Amino acid sequence: MLANTGQVDVLVIGGGVTGAGVALDAASRGFSVVLAESHDLAFGTSRWSSKLVHGGLRYLASGDLAVAHESAVERHRLMTRVAPHLVRTLPQLLPFVDGVSMKQRAVGSVGFLLGDGLRRVARTPSAVLPRPRRASVAESVAMFPAVSRRGIRGGMVAMDGQLIDDARLVTAIARTAAAHGAKILTRVRATGVTGTGATLHDALSGESVQIDARVVINAAGVWAGELDPDIHLRPSRGTHLVLDAATLGNPTAALTVPHPGSISRFVFALPVQLGRIIIGLTDVDAPGRIPDVPMPTDDEIDFLLATLSRALERPLSRSDIRGSFAGLRPLVEARAGESTADISRRHRVEVSSNGSVGILGGKLTTYRAMAKDAVDLACRHAGLSDPGCRTDRLPLVGAPGSPVPVAATDAPRPPSATLRARFGSEAASVLASGGSGGAQRVADGIDVIRAEVVFAVRAEGALDADDVLDRRTRIGLVPQDRDAAAGVVTEVVAETLAEFPA
Repeated sequence: MLANTGQVDVLVIGGGVTGAGVALDAASRGFSVVLAESHDLAFGTSRWSSKLVHGGLRYLASGDLAVAHESAVERHRLMTRVAPHLVRTLPQLLPFVDGVSMKQRAVGSVGFLLGDGLRRVARTPSAVLPRPRRASVAESVAMFPAVSRRGIRGGMVAMDGQLIDDARLVTAIARTAAAHGAKILTRVRATGVTGTGATLHDALSGESVQIDARVVINAAGVWAGELDPDIHLRPSRGTHLVLDAATLGNPTAALTVPHPGSISRFVFALPVQLGRIIIGLTDVDAPGRIPDVPMPTDDEIDFLLATLSRALERPLSRSDIRGSFAGLRPLVEARAGESTADISRRHRVEVSSNGSVGILGGKLTTYRAMAKDAVDLACRHAGLSDPGCRTDRLPLVGAPGSPVPVAATDAPRPPSATLRARFGSEAASVLASGGSGGAQRVADGIDVIRAEVVFAVRAEGALDADDVLDRRTRIGLVPQDRDAAAGVVTEVVAETLAEFPA
């Protein structure tokens, strides 16, 4: 239920990675913070990424040196201090096969070496991200068994960062913000937004309340323009396909395949959790109304299958697809005739004519830098006494050295490797939260246990089965898996919610 909290220092609108990052930055500076999200944490663009923590190579190739450097630095922070429990080192293989031209091989290899230069500039140790190297034919096939044997000459391997899951990162940021005093409100829509407040509407209770703030930060992503008519965005759609990892031989590396005729754009096949591969991604204009859940188009699906198949021993077909998803990037409107692929990913913060601070553009890897710039501007604009940003050295919940205490546990057994990968130092607490039956899987063949569902409700703000299936665990990326787990998840969510007073 909403309550009139009096004036707060900072009202944040939007519960994606940027909004959660803003809430954490502001709360960790000592400000009173309320975050209002109309749906659930990571409901929008933040859960539809490639799960990569990019080092900036793509932006270096396009000449955007500032964004490339910022990306490499933020990747370094995530992998070494902020969230090393949620990010792993991912090998990426550029295969030297008939489907990849000599020019694409040469330019791609040089690009990998330049990317390693960004790693060195960011001071990321080679123990965290090893240097690029040539891979033999045998090694290339071992890393990605489905790679084409036609004219194969091995390949080039480079390293990047990969999140266990993008929505899990958002949840960890929001929980860390809450531990620093921020109030995180989901199912709460903001209307009548000004520079000093908004009306908040609780979708569950039907209640509304006017909240006054010393400054309002609009971090609503692709929906930011619906709150502020001064904001003009040009969304682009990025589509991914979901396959069983077994379909491509259970690879241990990502496959990087250049677009036909291109030396700077690629399709990736990325091994992810729960025994899946995601294939992406597209970059096409998405004008018109902003949907709650974007959908891939047939043309995008066909393009991804055809492009990746150029480097595979067996071409993929639609029958191989287990699921698909699409996300909208909140790109700042650019010049007429400029393609979305050419628009800079540099973020922008500005004060609107209504007095709110807007944060536009950007990307997942640099969420922390985006949040810092937004809160810095908000402090100057509202005259807040600013002690300075500290999120560059603040580990998230579950990370080594996190100031957020881990609950004492008496877990029935040691947590699994996958549970540790999703929760870090909290894994034992998660396992213990489920009681005697907590280690049971929610469905056969799905590596998610009942304790994770309990923890999602008790500690992570999940309010229904959809929150768990689609954002806390990502079971929902495969509709068949979603159907298999839905009954147990719904039951556990209801039992856990019953623990709370009405």
